Amino acid sequence: MKIGLIAISGLRVCDAEILAKGLSFPSLSGRAKEIEALPSLGLLTLAGMTPDEIDVEYLEVRDVDLDNLPTHFDAVALSTLTATAKESYRLAARFREIGTTVILGGLHATLNPLEAEKHVDCLAIGEGEVIWPQMMADLLANQLKPTYNAKEIGSFDFSESPIPRFELLNPDRYPRFTVQSQRGCPLSCEFCAASMRLSPKFRVKPVERVIAEIRLLKELYQRPFIEFADDNTFADKRHGKALMKALAKEQVRWFTETDLSVADDEDLIKMMRDAGCQQILIGFESPTFATMDGVEKKSNWKARRTDQYLRAVETIQKHGVTVNGCFIFGMDGDGPESFSNVLDFVEKSGLYDVQMTYLTPFPGTPLHQRLTDEGRILVEDASETCTLFDINFQPDSMSVEDLRTGYMNLLTKIYDEEFVARRYRSFRRHLRKNVKERQQRRAHERNSRSQAFPSR
Repeated sequence: MKIGLIAISGLRVCDAEILAKGLSFPSLSGRAKEIEALPSLGLLTLAGMTPDEIDVEYLEVRDVDLDNLPTHFDAVALSTLTATAKESYRLAARFREIGTTVILGGLHATLNPLEAEKHVDCLAIGEGEVIWPQMMADLLANQLKPTYNAKEIGSFDFSESPIPRFELLNPDRYPRFTVQSQRGCPLSCEFCAASMRLSPKFRVKPVERVIAEIRLLKELYQRPFIEFADDNTFADKRHGKALMKALAKEQVRWFTETDLSVADDEDLIKMMRDAGCQQILIGFESPTFATMDGVEKKSNWKARRTDQYLRAVETIQKHGVTVNGCFIFGMDGDGPESFSNVLDFVEKSGLYDVQMTYLTPFPGTPLHQRLTDEGRILVEDASETCTLFDINFQPDSMSVEDLRTGYMNLLTKIYDEEFVARRYRSFRRHLRKNVKERQQRRAHERNSRSQAFPSR
């Protein structure tokens, strides 16, 4: 039996002007290409759990021509995000027409099962690792059920995590490789559509298993760059430090996402730097308390940290780790002044990189439900607009046109080549200063020790 694992991922933008303008800025287009090329870690992980009786092939949707589908698969498993859901349904329909069994899973399928189940033979809800072994056994026995729901069974035990089948990838296509060190997030932001929606329980993967995956990548590919596929890598500081201690021995460079609390622990930042961290992405969302008030639903944690944003960026970047600050426009209370507020913050903080997105009501999230109840969703059943760069809701403090115009104007200012270069120069200047200060401090400490304990 042969199964095709098909990733329907990559960057999608409906607004042609934003896409064209965004890709005209080198710092932005580079990141877009990196995102576009990231492989599907979820499918590669499931490949690592597939029994030997089933031959596995990994494909990206760009490898599949709707008019000339591969016909050698007995079944295909598709994984899709919300923005590509309709693409996945069209692809599923074509495979079913030629008699290929279609399995669908992923975040969108989990959040919208009643919609997704209409388009496939088998729907996987929740964490794939929990249900994949039974699905494959049933597939071999020709007894595949219409639905498998991991949420009815429980969360996956990361101490049993399989090694992803990285060897299925074409090394010439992928500039970065994904590894997961934890799943979920202890925070609960209204807009979030990340892995916490698959399973809200926050868990960390044993360090030795993370390192085993990285070592396999090093065996397969020359100097792989790692992008941790985590919601919040350093939410658990004890696990984060243990991971950094082990990672420092591997001589790899990497990128990840985490929250602002890393700035509270300078020892951790130093360990990150020494372990090869090139950049961390932090979701600031907005630099103003009024906008952030109530966004995080458990303890209002994010709003209570807004007065620490500037200090946090300075603390992290002075140790040689660059920060990619993520800002969301169109949140409740955000008027036209929100664009100048962000521009001022970026200038004052010296943020190395910036990510700008619109507030996006992903179906199945608390945000989508609230905006639906308030009659603020502009077009129903418009999952293709859930790209982070398209607008499908009515802001409460400005018009849709004001939101789009303000965003486009800020895009031009934030990614202006001179402004970007100025921030980069500032980072390197401060970095050299701090390196020199550390060297002087160490030299002073050595002199103090030699005077205290003179040689005999």
